[in-house]
Amino acid sequence: MGTHVLSMRIDGELLERLRTHAAKRGMSVQDYVVRTLIRDDFDERFQAAVDETEKFYGLT
Repeated sequence: MGTHVLSMRIDGELLERLRTHAAKRGMSVQDYVVRTLIRDDFDERFQAAVDETEKFYGLT
């Protein structure tokens, strides 16, 4: 399967929020993000966020 690199550009406010959440758990931001992505319910939560965004912008 191999490994790949994922690069993201995020604003300072979001990065600070991620740092805060990660620090509460004694984790690095990278580890926190990866742990969040591998959660069992990530796909469902992500789809719900996409659905809400589409409703907000009137795309559905």
